Amino acid sequence: MNKTTFQKHSAYKDSGVEWLGEIPEHWKLHSGLRFISENKSKNTGMVRNTVLSLSYGKIRVKQEEELTGLVPESFETYQLVNKGDLIFRPTDLQNDKVSLRSAYSDYNGIITNAYLNLKFRQIADSRFYHYFFRAIDNNKIIYGLGSGLRQNISYLDFRRFIFPFPPKEEQTAIAAFLDDKTTKIDKAIAQKEQLIALLKERKQIIIQNAVTKGLDPHVRLKESGVEWIGQIPEHWEVTQIRKIASTTSGSTPQSGNVSKYYNGHIPWVRTTDLNNGELFSTPVKITDAAIRDTACKLMPENTVCVAMYGGPGTIGKHSILRLSGTINQALCGILPSKRLNHDFLYFYVKFYRPHWMFVAKGSRVDPNISQDEVGKMFIPLLPVAEQISIVQHIKTQSTKIDQAISLQQIQIEKLKEYKATLIDSAVTGKIKVT
Repeated sequence: MNKTTFQKHSAYKDSGVEWLGEIPEHWKLHSGLRFISENKSKNTGMVRNTVLSLSYGKIRVKQEEELTGLVPESFETYQLVNKGDLIFRPTDLQNDKVSLRSAYSDYNGIITNAYLNLKFRQIADSRFYHYFFRAIDNNKIIYGLGSGLRQNISYLDFRRFIFPFPPKEEQTAIAAFLDDKTTKIDKAIAQKEQLIALLKERKQIIIQNAVTKGLDPHVRLKESGVEWIGQIPEHWEVTQIRKIASTTSGSTPQSGNVSKYYNGHIPWVRTTDLNNGELFSTPVKITDAAIRDTACKLMPENTVCVAMYGGPGTIGKHSILRLSGTINQALCGILPSKRLNHDFLYFYVKFYRPHWMFVAKGSRVDPNISQDEVGKMFIPLLPVAEQISIVQHIKTQSTKIDQAISLQQIQIEKLKEYKATLIDSAVTGKIKVT
């Protein structure tokens, strides 16, 4: 998207507000008391049943299947929301400086009274102030508003806050301008995110084809005997990990003996440390005494670690250790072997990961696999030299794809920065919108 140079207003004046700086000469400054009120109407008698939520800076309608778990016995305690209201999450400014905490409602519905519901009088355009709140959120100005230990915001803070106040028709023009520009920017971002998803999918296909079919497109194939592997080159065989490599699990030193077992020099790998890539360091390290006194065992560099517990999103999470360290009991380590190149194994595990769910035990929401199941994993057996060639091919192609992904991610960040700058410039009068 080409960036446009926008006109400025003919004259400016000092706003008297440090972070706001100069504003157009014809703009006014008003406290929120002048044009904002708090909508505290309750859903008494269940006059509405459309439940709304604030998520990622947008108001969305909750579907019926989402209304489980921590929900009230009656939605009569919820507050009414009208189209045009601004919903604001007022709590925990001190600890949460990432989330977008306000949004414009396109719906009539109800929402938990944990949120502030701000209603705007006729003299103001709530869509303009939706963008204004987004600007002070992006600039972190909003974090100076709160009070109390956890920096919560109340309606009283908004009553006292000084807002720039352009003429109503100019507010509406600015809001329409930003609706148009931000929609186009968001569309460009979505297209780039879709391209990234396709590139990642392409990378996974390259890995899958290489570790199950090899690199020669003309090689004669045979049935592997394993449905999800399919056909393999005629000179390959299929075996199990336990027949060509060793597996092991780890342990956790007693947490009550921190001085003896922790803050040492030996990397200790947990499920949360796995990154589905190469692992070069860990935040937690243990001592020689932990190795001596507990079931923790040192693992050589290039061990491939696999998560055995943690639910559907965690089983099979993996890393190849580019360090010598130890692991906890929730992980299985597959040790380097003369018959199995460690990087080939790492890429094969990346391909294999979804298939562990077929052998997982336990409930649907809390499945797990065992060290024994990891050892039973079927894997093609091929000459080590060919494994190395496959690894080199995957790395070369992956590097090209990673570079393309990185370029798209950089462009996405620039678009997001441009969007934030455009919003800030428009709602503070740094550019002229006609």
